[in-house]
Amino acid sequence: MKKQTIWILTILMAVTFIGLLCIQIFYMRNIVAIRHEQFSQAVRQSLLAVSQRLDQDETHHFLEEELSRVESQSIYAQRMGSGLPAQEGVKLSFSTLSGLETELTIKGDASEIIKIQTGTGAVGRHFRNMQNAFRDSYLYQKGMLDEVIINILSTASERPLRERADSAVVATYLRQQLDTLGIDVPFEFAVVNSADVVQFKTGGWNPTLAGPDMFSQILFPRDSSPGHYYLKVYFPDRHDYIFRSISFMVPAFAFTLILLIIFVFTIIVAFRQKKLTEMKNDFINNMTHEFKTPISSISLAAQMLNDPDIRKSPAMLQQVAQVVTDETKRLRFQVEKVLQMSLFDRQKASLKIEEIDANLVVYNIVNTFKLKVEKYGGSITANLDALNALVEVDEMHFTNVIFNLLDNAVKYRSEERPLNLIVSSRDIDGDRLEISIADNGIGIRRDDLKKIFEKFYRVSTGNRHDVKGFGLGLAYVRKIIGDLGGQISAESEFNVGTRFIITLPLSKN
Repeated sequence: MKKQTIWILTILMAVTFIGLLCIQIFYMRNIVAIRHEQFSQAVRQSLLAVSQRLDQDETHHFLEEELSRVESQSIYAQRMGSGLPAQEGVKLSFSTLSGLETELTIKGDASEIIKIQTGTGAVGRHFRNMQNAFRDSYLYQKGMLDEVIINILSTASERPLRERADSAVVATYLRQQLDTLGIDVPFEFAVVNSADVVQFKTGGWNPTLAGPDMFSQILFPRDSSPGHYYLKVYFPDRHDYIFRSISFMVPAFAFTLILLIIFVFTIIVAFRQKKLTEMKNDFINNMTHEFKTPISSISLAAQMLNDPDIRKSPAMLQQVAQVVTDETKRLRFQVEKVLQMSLFDRQKASLKIEEIDANLVVYNIVNTFKLKVEKYGGSITANLDALNALVEVDEMHFTNVIFNLLDNAVKYRSEERPLNLIVSSRDIDGDRLEISIADNGIGIRRDDLKKIFEKFYRVSTGNRHDVKGFGLGLAYVRKIIGDLGGQISAESEFNVGTRFIITLPLSKN
């Protein structure tokens, strides 16, 4: 697939996912706003209902008080001037012109009451006059009902607040009204006066936590006094309650987010795979070139051996044989590098672990490599200062690691100054060995320094075309050092030089 096609698909999918997420976020915000409005409306309705119930309690209180007063000053007691006889009595019913009905019970001996009621004497007439007087008194009390109610309302505000609106009663009413509307949320409330002075409050009342979410309702709005009381309520867990009510949307949002993450991961893998494919193509091209040169040299040497004049000259024959030997070694070395690729397809390389003296192995490698360095007019120095250099490694792979690093230093030497290689070792932390290989070559740019240990990655060398390779050397080095339980890092400055640092655990023996 072309890179342009991948980018087009990536942009389309990204726009689709972003649009889907925006729609879900917009929908969720609208639902949250609707839930907040419904919650606020329900709370205001509950507060109004609490205020009305307190008004009803106020009216009920005064009516009971008036009823008690009327009963204590009953017409019967006023007329007869004595207490009621504790005997059987007669119940009388009265009907007014307006349709109202009332009852009057006269206690005493039933026969005597009937005689009084039906008698034609002075007592009977007196009793009937009393009935008429009671009816007139009842009509008078009915006419004065409006005036009594006005008096009740005018004197209600003089009662103490705790008698008019007890905190426990307010809390009970408020809880009942909220439960009726389906709002099962903890709340805090307080009753304040017109100067915002708290009269009583709940234990957790803290108006600073409410912010704009404070609800207020006037109490006893028909009071004649200029100052009124207000019921203020807020809900500490309001936002949690709102978001719990829309929790059904969270899975949909989470699934969309997971799909977005999978999409991003797929795109990254696709680009990495494409980059890896390009690197493999470069690898095949480099490998073909690397194999072509020694094969051509061996083919040319074989043709020279077919020449009778060459076979007659021992010196020429020796020279051709040496070319064949050198090119065969070179070809074998390239084949070994290709075979190293199999290491990257395994979880762990097959290593033959043994205890060696790293100082001794590195010293022998430096002596062997000295001729190659001096061939280019350079020098190599070994400062092996580690007192304890016993490590458990695979000697062959460890030797290849050091050789690869030294070979890279020669490949990427600077043409402006003689090559200077310094190989050193030292003890660190008492249980690890550090081996460093420093050069004064062309160095590595910072962007390339992050990628030099990646498989098939090769640092650009500008106009130099004599540097060949497959981009496997440093990847092989990092894998072997990692399998040996060590670490490798690189420090470099462009046009100054590079330093590779290897740390290995010391042998426990």
